[in-house]
Amino acid sequence: MTGREKRPTVKPPCRSGDGPSRRGFLGAVGVAGAVGLAGCLGSVESVPGSTASRTATAATDGALSGRIAVAGSSTVYPLTLSLGKSFSEAHPDVTVSVASTGTGGGFADFFCAGRTVVNDASRAIEADERDACAAAGIDPVEFRIATDAVSVVVNPDADWVDCLTLSELASIWRVGGASSWSDVRPEWPDEPIRLAGPTTASGTFDYFSDAVLPSAVQRTDHLTTEQDTVIAKTVGDSPHAMGYFGLAYYLQNRDTVRAVPISEPDGCVLPSPANAKNGRYDTLSRPLYIYVAREALSRPEVAAFVRYYLERSTSEPAVVGYVPVTEGTAADNLDRLDALLADG
Repeated sequence: MTGREKRPTVKPPCRSGDGPSRRGFLGAVGVAGAVGLAGCLGSVESVPGSTASRTATAATDGALSGRIAVAGSSTVYPLTLSLGKSFSEAHPDVTVSVASTGTGGGFADFFCAGRTVVNDASRAIEADERDACAAAGIDPVEFRIATDAVSVVVNPDADWVDCLTLSELASIWRVGGASSWSDVRPEWPDEPIRLAGPTTASGTFDYFSDAVLPSAVQRTDHLTTEQDTVIAKTVGDSPHAMGYFGLAYYLQNRDTVRAVPISEPDGCVLPSPANAKNGRYDTLSRPLYIYVAREALSRPEVAAFVRYYLERSTSEPAVVGYVPVTEGTAADNLDRLDALLADG
């Protein structure tokens, strides 16, 4: 993890005799509307039948049942939650449980611990995470499902913030960075900057560190949370606050926060689905993923849900704020899924 703090190792929550970890608890708190996450995301019994042909038959005749447990990225969470709900409506005997734990929290506490079969991710899996999964006999399969535009937000009253460069963002978010707005630009108010951002378990934290602070360490001496709605509320309540999160959360909260244009080669550009798609908002745009445990694809309900998810990744997304993948990427995803299912 070049240029940022090493993410702490956290015990998987809900072991026998253990209480849940703080990261696991925060994830569970964030799943209002999700189903079946009051206790552990324990292992789920497989539905009989594991070949590609039986999976296809089950998916078409509606004879699917079981529970699909998902954790991970808070950025991808709204999209997976929406698709999980619509999939369960089409297959009433399948429960899809989704938790917002952060990308790293999902891998460490749930996916590589065998408690989930899908991990939402706002960055690619890291080598140490893949090693941890391998040690547990889990083979993560990567599927790119969307593009995101990380949005830096301020209070609507902070009208002095007209545009920010990456160097100015770095001066605010690095360890020992700016404490007041006038530290960034002398003509800005001599008022303390109140920061709110994701935790070190978050893929968004990791991505922001790599994109904005490649040679420095990101500070954490402020409000950190895996609940992006808390970041939005903090910024909306304070005229001198700043935060960052995925585009979908900005669009959901644009009545209370304002996105800051970021300096690009063509000028200052606002985050938007169009600007992320056409490449104008390039500096803070990133791919989003789901990772699926290859072993779990032998379960018809898991294979059917993954196919359902991938088939919808090129259309206008169920939740505003996600840029669909190209037809070519979608075709590659489905080809890879078909090959895995054919292997059994």
